[in-house]
Amino acid sequence: MISKEEFLALAAQKYEQIHQLNQLPTFYDYEKSFVHIWEELGRQVLEKNLSKLPNDRRKKKDEGTLRTHSHS
Repeated sequence: MISKEEFLALAAQKYEQIHQLNQLPTFYDYEKSFVHIWEELGRQVLEKNLSKLPNDRRKKKDEGTLRTHSHS
């Protein structure tokens, strides 16, 4: 899991990019660039939070943790 310090460090890396958006000529350019920066930050936070990604990108759960069907 990502710590507060790690999150703040990632956000600080994006601060300057976000600050520079004010120099863009149109709101469309601003919004498009902002969304790109924000999605990149989100991806980085998600990857840090997950830590280790599985070898098989399609595998979501360990077979040992599957639910058993119980009909009551």
